[in-house]
Amino acid sequence: FCPECRALQPPPPRPDLFRLLQCDRAFRIDTDLLRRRFRSLQRALHPDRFGRRPPEEQRYSEQHSSLINKAYQTLLHPLSRGLYLLEVNGVEPAQETDCDADSEFLMEIMEINEKLAEPKNEAVLEEIETLIKGRIQPFLCQLVMLYFIADDLQEAKKLLAKMKYFANLEDKLKDKKIPC
Repeated sequence: FCPECRALQPPPPRPDLFRLLQCDRAFRIDTDLLRRRFRSLQRALHPDRFGRRPPEEQRYSEQHSSLINKAYQTLLHPLSRGLYLLEVNGVEPAQETDCDADSEFLMEIMEINEKLAEPKNEAVLEEIETLIKGRIQPFLCQLVMLYFIADDLQEAKKLLAKMKYFANLEDKLKDKKIPC
C-alpha cells in the first residue's frame, strides 16, 4: 500500500516468496505460522475487499492474491520449497536425471510403477502409500541437514531429484485411488 494515499500498489516482478510470507529463507519452516500469515495476507488483499476500489487496485489485488497463493503452495510442500531454495540460491532446478541414482534405486521406482500399473487393489495401494511415505521421510531429514548444517546445495539437488521420483509416484497413486 502507498504510505500516503493507502492505495494498493502492484506486486514486485520477482518477489522473494519467503519474504512475502515473512518466513526465514530455510528448508525447515513452521507450517502453522506459514498458514496464519497466508490467511492474514489473503484477508487483507483478497479481491473481494477491493470491489469498490478503482479498477487498477482491483487488478493489483488479484495479482497479489494469486502471488500469495503461489507462495503458500510453494513453501508449504517440502519438495517445492526445496526446489525454490535451489532457485533463489542460483542452482539449476533439480531434474530426475540429477540424482545419480543407482540401479537399486531405479529398480525400486520401476517396481512401484509396475505395481501401480496393475489392476486396482486397495491393499496394494495402501502398501505402496506406506512405502512412499517411508522413503520420503529420510530424504526430508537429509535435506534439513544439507540445507542447515552443510550448506551443500548440490547434494540437496540430488536428493530433491530423488524426491521428484517419489512425488510422481504419489501423483500416480492419487490418480489410481480416485474412483472412476
